Amino acid sequence: MNKVVVLQSNYIPWKGYFDLIHDADTFIFYDDVQYTKNDWRNRNKIMTAGGPKWLTIPTGIDANRLICEVALNDPSWQNKHWETIRQNYRKTPAFAHFRPFFEDIYLGRAWSNLSDLNQHMIQRIAGELLGMRTRFDDSRNYELSGQRLERLADLVAKSGASHYISGPAAKAYIDDDTFARMGVELVWKDYAGYPAYRQSELPFEHGVSILDLLFNTGADAPQYIWGWRDGAGAP
Repeated sequence: MNKVVVLQSNYIPWKGYFDLIHDADTFIFYDDVQYTKNDWRNRNKIMTAGGPKWLTIPTGIDANRLICEVALNDPSWQNKHWETIRQNYRKTPAFAHFRPFFEDIYLGRAWSNLSDLNQHMIQRIAGELLGMRTRFDDSRNYELSGQRLERLADLVAKSGASHYISGPAAKAYIDDDTFARMGVELVWKDYAGYPAYRQSELPFEHGVSILDLLFNTGADAPQYIWGWRDGAGAP
Protein backbone atom coordinates (compact mmCIF):
# COMPACT_ATOMS: atom_id res chain seq x y z
CA MET A 1 0.00 0.00 0.00
CA ASN A 2 1.22 3.49 -0.84
CA LYS A 3 -1.05 6.31 0.32
CA VAL A 4 -0.10 9.48 -1.54
CA VAL A 5 -0.88 13.15 -0.98
CA VAL A 6 -0.01 15.78 -3.60
CA LEU A 7 -0.12 19.38 -2.43
CA GLN A 8 1.47 22.77 -3.02
CA SER A 9 3.87 23.90 -0.32
CA ASN A 10 2.41 26.49 2.07
CA TYR A 11 3.98 28.96 4.46
CA ILE A 12 3.83 27.70 8.08
CA PRO A 13 0.57 25.84 7.28
CA TRP A 14 -2.26 24.98 9.65
CA LYS A 15 -2.62 21.69 11.52
CA GLY A 16 -4.85 20.18 8.81
CA TYR A 17 -1.94 20.29 6.37
CA PHE A 18 0.16 18.24 8.78
CA ASP A 19 -2.77 15.90 9.32
CA LEU A 20 -2.64 15.14 5.59
CA ILE A 21 1.10 14.52 5.82
CA HIS A 22 0.50 12.10 8.68
CA ASP A 23 -2.11 10.22 6.61
CA ALA A 24 0.34 9.72 3.75
CA ASP A 25 3.07 7.21 3.12
CA THR A 26 4.40 9.60 0.46
CA PHE A 27 3.77 13.35 0.43
CA ILE A 28 4.60 15.02 -2.89
CA PHE A 29 5.16 18.76 -3.03
CA TYR A 30 3.44 20.10 -6.15
CA ASP A 31 5.27 23.37 -6.68
CA ASP A 32 5.77 23.31 -10.47
CA VAL A 33 2.27 24.75 -10.93
CA GLN A 34 0.96 28.32 -11.22
CA TYR A 35 1.69 30.58 -8.27
CA THR A 36 -1.31 32.38 -6.79
CA LYS A 37 -0.33 35.52 -4.92
CA ASN A 38 -1.64 36.14 -1.40
CA ASP A 39 -2.80 32.59 -1.09
CA TRP A 40 -1.52 30.08 1.48
CA ARG A 41 1.76 29.78 -0.47
CA ASN A 42 3.19 33.00 0.98
CA ARG A 43 1.06 33.81 4.01
CA ASN A 44 -0.68 32.40 7.06
CA LYS A 45 -2.31 33.53 10.28
CA ILE A 46 -1.10 33.63 13.87
CA MET A 47 -3.06 34.60 16.98
CA THR A 48 -2.51 38.03 18.49
CA ALA A 49 -4.19 40.07 21.23
CA GLY A 50 -6.31 41.58 18.47
CA GLY A 51 -7.30 38.22 16.99
CA PRO A 52 -5.86 36.36 13.98
CA LYS A 53 -3.20 38.32 12.07
CA TRP A 54 -1.73 37.62 8.65
CA LEU A 55 2.01 37.10 8.24
CA THR A 56 2.70 37.68 4.54
CA ILE A 57 5.98 37.15 2.70
CA PRO A 58 6.51 39.81 -0.01
CA THR A 59 6.86 38.10 -3.38
CA GLY A 60 6.64 40.89 -5.97
CA ILE A 61 4.01 41.54 -8.61
CA ASP A 62 4.88 39.06 -11.37
CA ALA A 63 1.83 36.81 -11.81
CA ASN A 64 3.33 34.58 -14.50
CA ARG A 65 5.39 32.24 -12.32
CA LEU A 66 5.35 28.73 -10.99
CA ILE A 67 5.49 28.38 -7.21
CA CYS A 68 9.02 26.98 -7.46
CA GLU A 69 10.08 30.08 -9.43
CA VAL A 70 9.05 32.65 -6.80
CA ALA A 71 12.16 34.54 -5.69
CA LEU A 72 12.45 36.22 -2.30
CA ASN A 73 14.57 39.25 -3.06
CA ASP A 74 14.27 41.16 0.21
CA PRO A 75 15.11 39.11 3.31
CA SER A 76 14.00 41.84 5.73
CA TRP A 77 10.63 40.08 6.15
CA GLN A 78 12.37 37.27 8.07
CA ASN A 79 13.29 39.45 11.05
CA LYS A 80 9.88 41.14 10.98
CA HIS A 81 7.99 37.86 10.99
CA TRP A 82 10.11 36.37 13.75
CA GLU A 83 9.72 39.47 15.91
CA THR A 84 5.94 39.38 15.43
CA ILE A 85 5.88 35.69 16.32
CA ARG A 86 8.10 36.26 19.34
CA GLN A 87 6.05 39.17 20.65
CA ASN A 88 2.79 37.25 20.42
CA TYR A 89 3.93 33.84 21.66
CA ARG A 90 6.74 34.53 24.12
CA LYS A 91 4.47 33.81 27.11
CA THR A 92 3.05 30.54 25.77
CA PRO A 93 3.98 27.28 27.54
CA ALA A 94 6.29 25.83 24.86
CA PHE A 95 7.74 28.94 23.22
CA ALA A 96 11.09 28.68 25.01
CA HIS A 97 11.43 25.04 23.98
CA PHE A 98 10.82 25.68 20.28
CA ARG A 99 12.52 29.07 20.09
CA PRO A 100 15.96 27.80 18.96
CA PHE A 101 14.37 25.72 16.19
CA PHE A 102 12.49 28.65 14.68
CA GLU A 103 15.23 31.21 15.26
CA ASP A 104 17.51 29.00 13.21
CA ILE A 105 15.01 29.01 10.34
CA TYR A 106 14.15 32.71 10.46
CA LEU A 107 17.49 34.20 11.47
CA GLY A 108 20.05 31.55 10.56
CA ARG A 109 20.04 32.18 6.80
CA ALA A 110 18.54 34.40 4.10
CA TRP A 111 15.93 32.58 2.03
CA SER A 112 15.93 33.37 -1.68
CA ASN A 113 13.20 31.02 -2.94
CA LEU A 114 9.66 30.58 -1.56
CA SER A 115 9.37 26.90 -2.40
CA ASP A 116 12.71 26.11 -0.76
CA LEU A 117 11.65 27.90 2.42
CA ASN A 118 8.22 26.30 2.62
CA GLN A 119 9.41 22.77 1.91
CA HIS A 120 12.27 23.08 4.39
CA MET A 121 10.00 24.30 7.19
CA ILE A 122 7.28 21.74 6.53
CA GLN A 123 9.67 18.79 6.43
CA ARG A 124 11.51 19.83 9.57
CA ILE A 125 8.34 20.55 11.55
CA ALA A 126 6.82 17.24 10.45
CA GLY A 127 9.89 15.17 11.24
CA GLU A 128 11.62 16.93 14.12
CA LEU A 129 8.72 18.47 16.02
CA LEU A 130 5.79 16.16 15.23
CA GLY A 131 7.69 12.87 14.90
CA MET A 132 6.38 11.84 11.48
CA ARG A 133 8.10 9.33 9.22
CA THR A 134 6.28 10.23 6.01
CA ARG A 135 8.46 10.17 2.89
CA PHE A 136 8.67 13.50 1.05
CA ASP A 137 9.03 13.84 -2.71
CA ASP A 138 8.77 16.61 -5.30
CA SER A 139 6.72 16.66 -8.50
CA ARG A 140 9.77 18.03 -10.32
CA ASN A 141 11.29 14.57 -9.99
CA TYR A 142 8.72 13.21 -12.47
CA GLU A 143 8.21 13.63 -16.20
CA LEU A 144 4.56 14.69 -16.36
CA SER A 145 2.12 15.36 -19.17
CA GLY A 146 -1.36 16.87 -19.51
CA GLN A 147 -3.08 19.81 -17.87
CA ARG A 148 -4.53 20.18 -14.39
CA LEU A 149 -6.44 16.97 -13.56
CA GLU A 150 -4.68 14.93 -16.24
CA ARG A 151 -1.29 16.10 -15.02
CA LEU A 152 -2.18 15.38 -11.40
CA ALA A 153 -3.44 11.90 -12.33
CA ASP A 154 -0.22 11.27 -14.24
CA LEU A 155 1.79 12.19 -11.14
CA VAL A 156 -0.33 9.98 -8.88
CA ALA A 157 0.04 7.05 -11.29
CA LYS A 158 3.81 7.48 -11.61
CA SER A 159 4.19 7.72 -7.83
CA GLY A 160 2.88 4.16 -7.53
CA ALA A 161 -0.06 5.20 -5.35
CA SER A 162 -2.64 2.69 -4.19
CA HIS A 163 -4.65 5.46 -2.49
CA TYR A 164 -4.79 9.17 -3.28
CA ILE A 165 -5.79 11.38 -0.35
CA SER A 166 -7.13 14.84 -1.16
CA GLY A 167 -8.40 17.81 0.77
CA PRO A 168 -12.11 18.62 0.32
CA ALA A 169 -11.46 21.83 -1.67
CA ALA A 170 -10.35 19.73 -4.65
CA LYS A 171 -13.87 18.31 -5.08
CA ALA A 172 -14.48 21.26 -7.39
CA TYR A 173 -12.25 19.80 -10.10
CA ILE A 174 -11.32 16.21 -9.26
CA ASP A 175 -13.25 13.53 -11.13
CA ASP A 176 -13.55 10.33 -9.10
CA ASP A 177 -13.72 8.20 -12.26
CA THR A 178 -10.26 9.33 -13.35
CA PHE A 179 -8.65 7.65 -10.36
CA ALA A 180 -10.98 4.64 -10.44
CA ARG A 181 -9.86 3.87 -14.00
CA MET A 182 -6.25 3.93 -12.76
CA GLY A 183 -7.03 1.48 -9.97
CA VAL A 184 -6.31 4.14 -7.34
CA GLU A 185 -8.71 4.61 -4.45
CA LEU A 186 -9.65 8.27 -3.93
CA VAL A 187 -9.96 9.27 -0.26
CA TRP A 188 -11.41 12.61 0.81
CA LYS A 189 -9.86 14.16 3.91
CA ASP A 190 -12.26 15.27 6.63
CA TYR A 191 -11.00 18.12 8.81
CA ALA A 192 -13.98 18.01 11.20
CA GLY A 193 -13.65 17.26 14.90
CA TYR A 194 -10.31 18.78 15.86
CA PRO A 195 -10.35 19.37 19.63
CA ALA A 196 -9.75 22.85 20.96
CA TYR A 197 -6.72 23.58 23.11
CA ARG A 198 -5.87 26.44 25.42
CA GLN A 199 -5.23 29.33 23.04
CA SER A 200 -3.87 32.67 24.24
CA GLU A 201 -6.89 34.60 22.97
CA LEU A 202 -10.64 34.04 22.59
CA PRO A 203 -12.70 33.16 20.67
CA PHE A 204 -10.86 29.97 19.73
CA GLU A 205 -9.62 29.81 16.13
CA HIS A 206 -8.73 26.54 14.38
CA GLY A 207 -7.57 28.11 11.11
CA VAL A 208 -4.20 29.46 12.18
CA SER A 209 -0.61 28.35 11.60
CA ILE A 210 0.79 25.20 13.17
CA LEU A 211 2.98 27.57 15.22
CA ASP A 212 0.01 28.37 17.44
CA LEU A 213 -0.58 24.72 18.29
CA LEU A 214 3.10 24.00 18.86
CA PHE A 215 3.71 26.96 21.15
CA ASN A 216 0.55 26.34 23.18
CA THR A 217 0.64 22.54 23.52
CA GLY A 218 4.28 21.54 23.06
CA ALA A 219 4.86 17.79 22.93
CA ASP A 220 1.09 17.17 23.03
CA ALA A 221 0.60 18.80 19.60
CA PRO A 222 0.18 15.50 17.68
CA GLN A 223 -2.70 14.55 19.99
CA TYR A 224 -4.64 17.61 18.74
CA ILE A 225 -3.94 16.84 15.06
CA TRP A 226 -4.49 13.08 14.72
CA GLY A 227 -4.05 11.42 18.10
CA TRP A 228 -7.54 12.32 19.32
CA ARG A 229 -9.06 9.98 16.75
CA ASP A 230 -7.95 6.91 18.70
CA GLY A 231 -10.81 7.58 21.11
CA ALA A 232 -8.67 8.70 23.99
CA GLY A 233 -9.54 12.35 23.48
CA ALA A 234 -7.22 15.34 23.79
CA PRO A 235 -5.08 15.87 26.91
